[in-house]
Order: sequence, then structure tokens, then C-alpha cells
Amino acid sequence: MPPSSSDLQIAAMFSILQKRNASGSLPAAGALSEKLANLADITTGDSAAVGSDVLGLFATASVEMWLRAVHSFLISASLTDASPIWASVAGYYSSHYSVRAFAHLLGYFLLAKTRKMALRVEVDGRQFLCHMRPKKSGDAEHKFYWRSVKEHSPFDSDPLYNRNDEDQGNGSDSGHRCRANYLDHIDKFPVFAVLDEAALIQRVQRIANMHYSDPPIPRVDSYPDIANVQLIAYHRMVGFRSYLDNRVAGNRFWEIYRNPSWSHKYLDFQVVEPSFVSSYREHLP
Repeated sequence: MPPSSSDLQIAAMFSILQKRNASGSLPAAGALSEKLANLADITTGDSAAVGSDVLGLFATASVEMWLRAVHSFLISASLTDASPIWASVAGYYSSHYSVRAFAHLLGYFLLAKTRKMALRVEVDGRQFLCHMRPKKSGDAEHKFYWRSVKEHSPFDSDPLYNRNDEDQGNGSDSGHRCRANYLDHIDKFPVFAVLDEAALIQRVQRIANMHYSDPPIPRVDSYPDIANVQLIAYHRMVGFRSYLDNRVAGNRFWEIYRNPSWSHKYLDFQVVEPSFVSSYREHLP
């Protein structure tokens, strides 16, 4: 089967980084948004050709966003016993950062504050075009990036990735996050006890070895539902890593970042493939 246009785009993005010195190679904060805002300012139509500088920034932005997912997952696991509220919120953001990392790989970016525009870079023959349109009412960040990913194969048929519409209630991660962030009287405050390093390692190992049948989307009515929040965040985080491994294996830039030095002790990014079991919650309180 020939590579998809998305795969060709990803290969082009990362080929640009192949010769880059990996030490200190992440761009300055806001580099991609600034570049796209400038492009929007000088473009008279609704699309413009972009060069390797923009493609490379989409690649580095994607990887940096995934690193946020890894970091947030470890924070969530560390706070499991100490703070159900923040274990839940950090776990959600781990999922969100993984999805946004995928969105950047596919060429999506939301200029929500500076220009209020939604942009998409895609292959057009032998060039790459950046399409631009005004931000719509339904383009809130936590909808835009998830929806953009869900519209593309293989994510459109993968139940691990949903559209994340908080109005769906139990059918979205965001609805669960909103309960933690906005609902009054959630009243989940245990005696504060920080997990130690051994407990963190044990927690991550248990999550990595969990089986599930249906995608464990966190349920609003089961808040704080930390087991599901962390389990699905872990699989999305590992999913991004596997996705890139299968498309840019051996790329110098990705080889440096795919195993963050600060996560070695806790994560090996292994998963148990989904299988039909009657219950997984009983194994992960």
C-alpha cells in the first residue's frame, strides 16, 4: 500500500530535522505560532505555500507537545493518593497533549488569541500549502484539536480517540475535566500524602500492564475516575510514540526525544494490547 498523504507530510517534516544538532534543538517558545501569525498577516487569500522552516516547526511542536503529555502523566500518577482532583486534571491534560501532538503532526494549528484563525498545512502536489480560515464558535482548543485528529485515518476508527465534546457528558474526557474544574462541591480531599518514588514506579507498572476491552473514557458520574483517566492517557501517550516510530524510525531528532531522560526510571512505554475482560477497575483502584 502506498504511503498516505499524511505519512508523506510527516516524513517531510522530520527529514528537515535529520541533520539538526539535537542538543538544544527545540525552538524558542512560541516560534510556530509567531511564524503562522506572520504568514496570516501577509497572505491575501485563504492559503499560502510554506517552506521547510514551517514544516520543521510543526514537527518540533508535535514532539514538544508529546513531552508535555509524558510529564503530565507522571504528575498524575504521582498525585494518585495525594490529590484526586489534580491526579484527574493532570491525567486529562496528558491525554489532551497527546491528541494535540497528533494534530500538529497532521498540520493543524489554532491561532486562538493572536489572530483567531484555524490553520492546516497539507501536501499539494510537490508543495505544502497552509490553508487559513477564521476561527469558528466551535473551535475551542479542546474541541478543535481532538476533532481534527478524529477526522483522519487511522484515528477515525480508533475508539481510543474521540471528538471530546463536553456536551456529551460521559462520552468525552472534557466533560470529566469540567467537573473537576468548574462544578461546586466536588468534595474529594484526602489526607495529603505524596507518593514516593517506589510507589510511582509501581503505579505506572500497574497501568502499563492493565487489560481493557472498551476504551476507558472517564465517566463524569464516576468522578474522579482516576483509573480510567490514567489508563487512557497512558495508551494515548504510548500510541503517539508508536505512531512516530512506525513512520520516522531512525530519524536523528526523534531518536533523541522518544526516550526522555527524566522519565527513564518510571516509563518503558510498554502496553498490554486490548483484550476482552469482564472488568479492569478491580485491578486498579
